[in-house]
Amino acid sequence: MRDAAFFSFIAACAVLACHNAGAQERFEEWSPLTSPFPSTGGGGIMIHDYDPVVAGGKCRTRFRAVEPDGTTYHNLIEFEASETQGGVLCSKGQWRSADGSASGTTPFRVFIKEGVKRGSPE
Repeated sequence: MRDAAFFSFIAACAVLACHNAGAQERFEEWSPLTSPFPSTGGGGIMIHDYDPVVAGGKCRTRFRAVEPDGTTYHNLIEFEASETQGGVLCSKGQWRSADGSASGTTPFRVFIKEGVKRGSPE
């Protein structure tokens, strides 16, 4: 009987662990966006003028990426917008340079609620 109780306990712990692993992120706990902030690409590049606006199911903004030596790149980014937790989550970002010479994706996400814009911690 004791072994049955032990295995029941282990099974309950496994269920709880699986439940917690799927726990929803709390986007309102992310820090508000500041300008500038470090690029997810690293290299000391700072992101300036980042102000996403939601329209037509997308979040979009123009921004500047500034290298430590002052070299500046003008870019645009577009995210998929989805309603969640009473706000809008901007994710799956695709950026491109204003002159079309470069493009890429970013893991960075933005959560917008009641006019406050917050950046993902990663």
